[in-house]
Amino acid sequence: MCGLCGFTGSVAEKDKVLERMTDVITHRGPDSMGYYTDDRISMGFRRLSIIDLEGGSQPIYNADKSLVLMFNGEIYNYKELRSELIEKGYEFYTKTDSEVLIHGFEEWGEKMLNKLRGMFGFAIYNKKDGSVFIARDFFGIKPMHYAVIDGELVYGSEIKSILQYPGYQKRFNKKALDNYLSFQYVVPPETFFEGIYCLLPGHFMWFRDGQVSVTRYFEATFEPDNNITEKEAVDKIEAAFEDSVKAHKISDVEVGCFLSSGVDSSYVSTYFADQKTFTVGFDFGERYNEISWAEGLSKEIGVEHHTHLISSEEFWEAVPKVQYHMDQPLADPSCVALYFVSKLASEYVKVVLSGEGADELFGGYTVYNEPHVFKWYQKILPEKVRYALARKAKKWPHVKGRGYILRGARKTEDKFIGNAFMYDDEEKRLLLKDPSIVTRPQDLCKKFYNRVKNYDEETKMQYLDINLWMVGDILLKADRMSMANSLELRVPFLDKEVFKVARTIPTRLRIAHGTTKYAMRQAALRHLPKATAQKKKLGFPVPTRVWLKDQKYYNIVKEAFTSPTAEKFFNTDIIVSYLDDHFNGREDNSRKVWTIYVFLVWYNIFFG
Repeated sequence: MCGLCGFTGSVAEKDKVLERMTDVITHRGPDSMGYYTDDRISMGFRRLSIIDLEGGSQPIYNADKSLVLMFNGEIYNYKELRSELIEKGYEFYTKTDSEVLIHGFEEWGEKMLNKLRGMFGFAIYNKKDGSVFIARDFFGIKPMHYAVIDGELVYGSEIKSILQYPGYQKRFNKKALDNYLSFQYVVPPETFFEGIYCLLPGHFMWFRDGQVSVTRYFEATFEPDNNITEKEAVDKIEAAFEDSVKAHKISDVEVGCFLSSGVDSSYVSTYFADQKTFTVGFDFGERYNEISWAEGLSKEIGVEHHTHLISSEEFWEAVPKVQYHMDQPLADPSCVALYFVSKLASEYVKVVLSGEGADELFGGYTVYNEPHVFKWYQKILPEKVRYALARKAKKWPHVKGRGYILRGARKTEDKFIGNAFMYDDEEKRLLLKDPSIVTRPQDLCKKFYNRVKNYDEETKMQYLDINLWMVGDILLKADRMSMANSLELRVPFLDKEVFKVARTIPTRLRIAHGTTKYAMRQAALRHLPKATAQKKKLGFPVPTRVWLKDQKYYNIVKEAFTSPTAEKFFNTDIIVSYLDDHFNGREDNSRKVWTIYVFLVWYNIFFG
């Protein structure tokens, strides 16, 4: 895994500028660096050596050196593509997957992207016409950011590289704060930095004559095969996943595996006999500690298991470092836990496999049960009646049935914005000093729902999560936290061939018998104990609600909530009341409090 950055045009002391841009992403590739410069472009690169350890340094050139490539990622079918290109007459001077991209681009141009199987973010510069081609993988496993400044392109794997460019005037993007407060992450392509954008998954861009043009080349659409039997579906999932894990284990260095108590990473780990797995937990009882579960499974499948118990002090001390590496605030506290498990793994291996993507592709989140749960309630009661009941219920204390009435009142498109819904538009108007920036998060989601009007409710939710939650939260933290520890993280569920199967699984085999991810669990059951394969979805539980009732951590957050930074953005009496209500047990506001606290920590790092 690697990091890349660069800019077109010229600036004073451009070599030093390029060096600074490259140095701030050294964690992405501590093994070596590479540069290319001419009168029209400056390109920087940091390498984490995984394949062709000796010969895979970048930049990579084509035969006449008219094309220059810098690449972050892995191409798992590079050997097949290499053979195809050799048959067409191309000569290779390395054994790395990177060189396949440069010759593939010569041969197929933009169409090369659909031939790739892997994760990637790369830039190709054409010396002949001065154009720059940049692409990002199908699901957004690897990042890419860009800005156009005074008619010149500036790009990087991480935003912090672009911030080193002297022509960029760092400005806070208020629009990003609005959607962050609702989603717990910044919804791409926006970022918290005005003028800096995220290239979306499944997209490529050209930079020519001072202009950027962006094109979508891949969309994760579903086409259920309603004639498929359960056994056929399970057989297909098992075969595709086994093939994917085999491809994702291709490496010239040792590969390990993250392991939690959940079915996703556990399923991956069954292909790691006699190899290493890694788990972290918290010392707050079984709810926040999956180590014992993971240790039990490790013994059954025969792996060398490594664990780390994260102390409260460790966690809180790491929050600023984590938010620095994230580039943008992410209010998902599991990103801190992911930082620690990545740190643990990096002491033993350079590459790990993990279970991200299974929930989005195979329908794993508990919330996907809601359309079934509310089916009869919504059928019996007219929408106006449901809304009237919900308005009353909103004022009730947390009594049994309140949540059902609130959730059951609205259609999927009106209530589901993804797995995290922090603040609605009414709440944001109360707590923000500048309520003029407030929008309804449902309005942002509408363009996605409009593309899948013919889908059933469960599949609409999956589609939204693939395009928003998975990109803005799941894959962002996976990349940043692993790379912060110079560790390559691979995700075999988010494989093009696995998705070809996942998109055909009908809803009745995704959500069935009171469980989510049903068909995938049945495939996993062939390799795992029943208790693990059928274990309820927990996510990565972090004891923030417990800490925020502890005087020590309450005081840390209270200080942040009454700081000048907080005064700048929030009505501090409102946010302090959220904190106090949680501390005194009146309301579980832990997620809402954490969302604001993380933003304040992040803001002080990048703008304070």
